[in-house]
Amino acid sequence: MIENPLAVHLPGLDLKNPIIPASGCFGFGQEYANYYDLNRLGAIMIKATTREPRFGNPTPRVAESPSGMLNAIGLQNPGVDKVLAEKLPWLQDHFPDLPIIANVAGFSVEEYAYVSQRISQAANVTAIELNISCPNVDHGNHGLLIGQDPDLTYQVVKAAVAHADVPVYVKLTPSVADITVTAQAAEAAGATGFTMINTLVGMRLDLKTGKPIIANGTGGLSGPALLPIAVKLIRQVAEQSDLPIIGMGGVDSAESALELLLAGAKAIGVGTANFTDPYACPNIIDNLPRVMAKYGIASLEALHQRVTKEIRHARRTSCYCT
Repeated sequence: MIENPLAVHLPGLDLKNPIIPASGCFGFGQEYANYYDLNRLGAIMIKATTREPRFGNPTPRVAESPSGMLNAIGLQNPGVDKVLAEKLPWLQDHFPDLPIIANVAGFSVEEYAYVSQRISQAANVTAIELNISCPNVDHGNHGLLIGQDPDLTYQVVKAAVAHADVPVYVKLTPSVADITVTAQAAEAAGATGFTMINTLVGMRLDLKTGKPIIANGTGGLSGPALLPIAVKLIRQVAEQSDLPIIGMGGVDSAESALELLLAGAKAIGVGTANFTDPYACPNIIDNLPRVMAKYGIASLEALHQRVTKEIRHARRTSCYCT
């Protein structure tokens, strides 16, 4: 009998189960700890952290959408000093055995390197999620996301990897013509793996005024509407790279989590579902064994080996087409 069929092993991350609250949707865990024991989770991806505190974008910053939501929070966070002095110690005191994935954001190569170095020295940070969906300011182009430019992606990832003391997973944006090009640049720069996908850019209009509901104009679309896109892009990257993928995008049930695992992900980030149901993550964890049994899956490790074999066979015999 398998000791723990839900166990997942990734570089820097030994997880009791594959379910991880996604960055930006779980804060630093303190609010959700009032609902359930966070030790039930595989890990936590904490809120994006920059060098300096950020208030974020003007309000309103959130708008509902069919099967999802738009948000333009603007990387609001207390800055790396406070995260190291207060947020991470609180998690260490209350949940010392829970792996923490620190989301690092920035607006220049130097900032990514600085924050990666500082935050990776925290005792309970076992991996970094590098958020490259930030506007580039190094080259004076505030509209271009770093992750939309393979050269900038390479520079940022290389700098973060060089300065971090833990594995670096790169969060890929779907707002590109070919996501595998970005993935290849990140891999060449030394990335440990990928988290994907980030939100898609969208807009909603107020019917009375004709103006955008969100003050920022556009926002990131998340929620169940993203699931088919995430499945496609995860499979696309998995067919091009052997690096491990933490999949996310539209997961709100054990069934949708399993779909991303079948696409090639090895662990799962759960985002927007936490807003609609604070118990989303433990519910998915509880239901996953039942869904696995329904489809004859003895363990996630066995599933990963099977999917990897299938993907490598597909890589040898065909191309992935849209």
